[in-house]
Amino acid sequence: MTDAVGSIDKPDAEDEAPESKKTRKGGKRGKKGPLGRLALFYRQIIAELRKVVWPTRNQLTTYTSVVIVFVVVMIGLVTVIDFGFARVIKYVFG
Repeated sequence: MTDAVGSIDKPDAEDEAPESKKTRKGGKRGKKGPLGRLALFYRQIIAELRKVVWPTRNQLTTYTSVVIVFVVVMIGLVTVIDFGFARVIKYVFG
């Protein structure tokens, strides 16, 4: 019986690895001290930040104004609902 991935009856090649094989602990990080690991961490952060697609100034202005307008609308909506509930509570409990 097969599916889109492959045969169900036979394990994948990576599953057939012998269990008696010893694996190294730590890899690259195991060889370095705490300062080396910290430096590696910061190098990885910089590498990830280089992959980010930063918005242009025009896009940033547009996004910021959309967020500000949305927040102002939501504040107005919550204020109206709050005043409405206050009036209902005042009417019910006197």
